[in-house]
Amino acid sequence: MANFTKRAIQESFLKLLTERPLSQITVKDIVADCGINRNTFYYYFEDIPKLIESIVEDDAEKIIQSYPTIEKFEDCLDAAINFVLAKKRAVYHIYHSANREIYEMYLWKVCDHTINAYVTSVLRGKSVQDSDLAIVKEYLASLAFGLFSRWLKNDMNDDIRSMLSRLMEIKKGMIEEMILSCVKE
Repeated sequence: MANFTKRAIQESFLKLLTERPLSQITVKDIVADCGINRNTFYYYFEDIPKLIESIVEDDAEKIIQSYPTIEKFEDCLDAAINFVLAKKRAVYHIYHSANREIYEMYLWKVCDHTINAYVTSVLRGKSVQDSDLAIVKEYLASLAFGLFSRWLKNDMNDDIRSMLSRLMEIKKGMIEEMILSCVKE
């Protein structure tokens, strides 16, 4: 029952968030939509930012569980695109609010995980220098995070899949070569 109520609160909030900006949503609106009282809301969440954090963290964990291994860099980026597009309007409103940092923190977590899974698959069975590997992972996670941050800043109007596809054509083999350059000989 507890998980059902928590999910119901999250779903009501997301529904409202697709209809209007975060600054126009109150706890009163959420509980009215959800059919619960304020005390029940506060039993599960301290405030709306904690509710946002809970939703974004749950989504990030779902992505991490869904992508335990990643064979291509494009798959890393695709995982993050799907993460954003699944709740595009809600993400838009969170990103353009005072709570942007919460969303960015979990977007970073997703980028970091997907890059780690990808690099691990490329280096499977190879011995690498930890310091070099850390630098490459940080670079690739920053690249992915930067691409997504820019896309979000542009209100997700760009065709990010086409842009990333073209980027992968231009950089074909470069990322794998950079990762493999960490291999100890």
